[in-house]
Amino acid sequence: MSELGAARVSVSYGEVHALHDVSLQLVPGQFVSITGPSGAGKTSLLWALAGALAPDSGTVHLGETQVTGRAQAAGLGISLVPQGNGLATSLTAHENIVVPLLAAGTAPGDADQRTRDALVLVGLEDSGRHLVEELSGGQQQRVALARALAAGSTVLLADEPTSDLDAANRERMLTALRAEATRGAIVVMSTHDPEAADFADGELALHEGHLTWARRPA
Repeated sequence: MSELGAARVSVSYGEVHALHDVSLQLVPGQFVSITGPSGAGKTSLLWALAGALAPDSGTVHLGETQVTGRAQAAGLGISLVPQGNGLATSLTAHENIVVPLLAAGTAPGDADQRTRDALVLVGLEDSGRHLVEELSGGQQQRVALARALAAGSTVLLADEPTSDLDAANRERMLTALRAEATRGAIVVMSTHDPEAADFADGELALHEGHLTWARRPA
């Protein structure tokens, strides 16, 4: 697997500067949290790394390949779990996971098994046939993460993935994210939760768009 890098990335929204010359280099197997107050730029950084937000200046690379758009990034194996979950409410939990796998060319039998396995990982093995709109906010959050887990991503970017979860399910989700890093993926999670941040191998701090290491991975 390849390293994920950002080189002097800046993002602004009119007069508001969300990211200032952010540079970053992450290697396969790392699980890193991003912390900072609301408005610090955490979501903007994740979206830029995922190719979903074009920076005003600077570049994002996965290995030797520049990330230039969301579809291209997805093709490189970069998965984004947005804070709003991004699920299709008219589909079931199972369908929200299996349809992207089938669209990516996964064989139907393999796609179905990977979907079932991912639902087990997030504790929703009995909820696969439920429509997304029938699930609680926390359950929807877990389905969104299960979709990324089933994809077997090279890079998994999760925006506040534990915000709506109780203690038991928060631990379950963090354990699943760590397992992805152990598998060799690069895992980046934004969070307001100090305990969740401490669970990661390292912690990056964002303040007014400036990124620093609060705790470097060992």
